[in-house]
Amino acid sequence: MGQLLCCIKVKQSTVAMEERFGRFDKVLEPGCHCLPWFFGSRIGGHLSLRVQKLDVRCESKSKDNVFVTVIASVQYRALLEKAADAFYKLSNTMEQIEAYVFDVIRASVPKMNLDEVFEQKIDVAKAVEVELEKAMSNYGFQIVQTLITDVVPAETVKKAMNEINAGKHSLAY
Repeated sequence: MGQLLCCIKVKQSTVAMEERFGRFDKVLEPGCHCLPWFFGSRIGGHLSLRVQKLDVRCESKSKDNVFVTVIASVQYRALLEKAADAFYKLSNTMEQIEAYVFDVIRASVPKMNLDEVFEQKIDVAKAVEVELEKAMSNYGFQIVQTLITDVVPAETVKKAMNEINAGKHSLAY
């Protein structure tokens, strides 16, 4: 009914892209707007301005030839000032972020031994965040925070480490 009367609403923490005859016209902020469809105006889509989270699992090989899965958590959001760029320049934001995370982790982890990967999680997270911020700001996104939430060595390595620790523990008694 609202579209029949040319009225649309944009929800809080969201913006809408107004298009006129298929071409971007302007960003509509939250509230009620008049959109005269008979003059070719329509909504091209909506974009959330909320902080979003993406968990990325990346397998890499450390300097001492141990395969590890690094789990990175990236928090990002679209910027109101660059909402049109965020909506129209990227077709799949998550895939783009994932590609940059893979690139940085696969460049960083092979330079470290397994123990260093665990010790330098913060440095790896910072490197990912810097690279992502550089790349994604061109597309209208802000990287809020990047964390390395877990480093998981291959199952065989975990078993071997547990056996070594169990052997040390039994020798102590």
